[in-house]
Parts: sequence; C-alpha cells; structure tokens
Amino acid sequence: MIRWVLVIFLALVIFSQALPWLEKLGVGRLPGDVNFTLFGRHFSLPFASTILLSTVVFLLAKFL
Repeated sequence: MIRWVLVIFLALVIFSQALPWLEKLGVGRLPGDVNFTLFGRHFSLPFASTILLSTVVFLLAKFL
C-alpha cells in the first residue's frame, strides 16, 4: 500500500514539474482541467490531462 502512495506522489511531483513544458503541447488546457489563483498563487489541477496521459501510457504498455 505504501509503495502505491509513494509512486502516486512521485508521479504527481514529476507531472507538476513538467506541466509548464507540457502546456506548450496543449496538455493542461483541456476541458476538465482546473486552473485558479488563490492568494496570489497559481494552482493547476489537470484532471482531464491526467486521464489522457494515463490512457496513452496504458495503451503503450499494452501493445509493447
């Protein structure tokens, strides 16, 4: 159980760090992605982008 929590945490950290680069490709601006500013800080919750990337990774893993 703790292994999955660690993997999910690391994936979120990597995805959040790569998000500015991925936004140039259109990831993070899909319908279903939530962007808001709170107390002068910008927050991004890329729900639709996460589902899209998970689907792509799943399909790659299945066919390779």
